[in-house]
This record gives sequence, structure tokens and C-alpha cells, in this order.
Amino acid sequence: MYIQKVLSNGIRVVAERIPYVQSVSIGVWVGNGSRYERAEENGISHFIEHMVFKGTEKRTAEDIALEMDSVGGQLNAFTTRECTCFYARTLDEYARTSADILSDMVFSPLLSAEDMELERRVVYEEIAMYEDSPEDVVYELFDSAVWGDTPMGRPILGTEKTLAAITPESMRGYMSTHYTSKNIVIAVAGSFGDDLFDLLEEYFGGRKVADIDVLCEPAMYTPHDRHAERDFEQLQLVYGFNGIDIEDEAVYPLLVFNNVFGSGMSSRLFQNIRERYGLAYSIGAGHSAYIGAGTFDISAAVSSENADRVTELVMEEVDRITREKLTQDEIDRAKIQLKGNYILSNEHVSARMQAIGRAVLLNRKLITPEETIKRIEAVDRASVAEIIDRVLDRSTMCTVTAGSKMSH
Repeated sequence: MYIQKVLSNGIRVVAERIPYVQSVSIGVWVGNGSRYERAEENGISHFIEHMVFKGTEKRTAEDIALEMDSVGGQLNAFTTRECTCFYARTLDEYARTSADILSDMVFSPLLSAEDMELERRVVYEEIAMYEDSPEDVVYELFDSAVWGDTPMGRPILGTEKTLAAITPESMRGYMSTHYTSKNIVIAVAGSFGDDLFDLLEEYFGGRKVADIDVLCEPAMYTPHDRHAERDFEQLQLVYGFNGIDIEDEAVYPLLVFNNVFGSGMSSRLFQNIRERYGLAYSIGAGHSAYIGAGTFDISAAVSSENADRVTELVMEEVDRITREKLTQDEIDRAKIQLKGNYILSNEHVSARMQAIGRAVLLNRKLITPEETIKRIEAVDRASVAEIIDRVLDRSTMCTVTAGSKMSH
């Protein structure tokens, strides 16, 4: 059962008590990521994520690390296109420590010029690491190929040029207009006492934050083929299609369809292209859902001399599943596997915290684990056939490659 409340300053809270565990995960969710940035401030959301760990008005970076380590806790954060999450997991008796540190980091970061210069270099190194990762390079190229020169098409990390222009003042200004009461959700999952909301009110409710909505511009899927010449050992391939958005209930038949088609070692793509022909080490398919938009993609890493043959085989699989759809046996097996995967992943308090935090932040209906299982069980042949026709529409397809088109 979920408990939802609003703190005195307008920040929303969602909590799920899991009485049979001894840990608690607390996350501060901000509806802010690279999709909310102007071109000249690209990367600022992710840079903020780094900077809050560098110290606050009352804690140094070392204090933050030592305080969390001293209670055996874990502290981390991530930034996506549409949200930033700062979260801590501790034994339930140390929930106060988590709340204290998280509220201090998110609402009172020091943001000193000296720390910013040091951390800027760290982010430059992170960008360089991504540039050395073939998979990251091709997906960044894919995003720019389908979303164009819009916030959705720009890198989450930003660029050296945009990061160089960010100052402590510009970061404070950005946080004041994006870290607002309507744009922050605190999510808690695990073992906690009846004093949880008093605790959150104490550490978060008294924080002064602006009461304004933060909106992102609509995303328009516009496919273009792209190639980036890189000195990689393999050619990275992505075949992209228009997908579904984050509110689409067709996600359940989509997961069932892709379980058979492209997810995991038993999928058709893996069994055919890797196991039968030995043409790729990694191959699979998946979907990314956003506010009002989404993509479905098939990806593979192959030697350049095998690229044409792999493309041919992938398209044969696309045409086959579009033509024949799935059998009832395939759907039944996929549903069993999906339920098993979901139940296993849901046994972690951090996974539960992330699920409820993201849902409330994006104004989606909270769905219990039992309801999710029911929705997976309700998938039938008709709904699977419909979603296959929707996402494997060849008129929306683009091909994006990164690597050398000549074999080494």
C-alpha cells in the first residue's frame, strides 16, 4: 500500500512500507534532465548531480562520504533526459541520517568556483570515457538522428563547450527555477516508522523553494540515417523505429512481444544471428519511453564485412514477426518470464523506491506489484499483434552506424 502526503512547502512524498526488510531507501526526485535545458546550458543537470556531492554549507565532500559510510549506507545519484534522482539506502534505524544528508546536498550545496573547476575536469573525463565506448557513441548518434537539434537530441553530459560556460551563479539560477516544489518528489520504500513524515517535514518541509511548474517542449520523432566514422574494432548498428510514450498501456504487450523478438538469449534475434550464424557477439532490441514520445530499437555489434548480412537477417526477422505475429505458446512463455523478472527485481527496496518515485514525478497512476502482474497476465494475441504493427512500422525506420565501414 502506498502512502502519499504533501509537505508544508508543497513537495510531494510517496512511501511504501515493506515490513519484512530491515533497510530503507530514500530518493529525492527532481523533474529535470537534459530535456529541460536550453542549447547553451546543455549538460547543466548532470553537472549539478556531480556538484552536490562536492560539499554543502555544513559538510565537506569527505564529511558526506564518511557520514554515510559510518552507518554502512549507500549514497548515489543519476541524471536522465527527464529526471535527476539523489538516493540513499541504509538500515532502517539510520533513516534520519539519509534524510539529513540528502536534504543538505540537494538544498544547500556549496557550489564553490574552486570545486566547480575540479569537477568540470571530472565530467570532461566522463565524456571522454563515453567517446571511447562504441555503444554509447552509436546511441548518442541515434538520439540526434531521431530527435534532431532539440533538447532530446543533445547529450545528457553536455559538451566541453557548454560545460565551460557554466558558473556557480548560472548553476544556482538554474536550480532556483527547476528545483521547485511542483518539480520535486521524495520517494521512500522499505522499513520505516510512523514518524517518517515528521522526519521528512523536519528536513525537507522547511526548505524554501519556488512554487512554479517546469515544462518541457514536445518531442517530434523524425528519423534520419546517420554514420559516424570511428576507429572501432566492430561496426555498431542501430535500427530505430518510432515507439510508445511513457503513459501508453501498450507497454505490457510490447514487453511480451520483445521478450520473444529481441530481449535475452532465447530471443529470435539472438538465436538466429548469434547462435545460428555466429555473426554478432551482442544483438538485441529494446524500447525507450519518454513524456509524449518514444523509440524502439534493434542494436548489434558486428565486423564491417558482416554488416550487410546482419542487416538482411534482422530485416527478415522484422518481416517475419510482422507477418506471422506470435503463437499463443510464445506469448504464454514470455508472460511467465516477464513475471519472474519483475518479481525478482522488485525484491530490492531501491527498485521499489525508483518505481514509485518516477511514477509520482511523471504524474502517472501508482500501480501495485499485484496490478502489474495482472496487466502482464492480461496480454493477449490481439494486443501483441497490434503493438508489433505499431512499433515495427518500416516507414518510421532509420539506420545509424558508428565505426569503420571498411574491415580492419
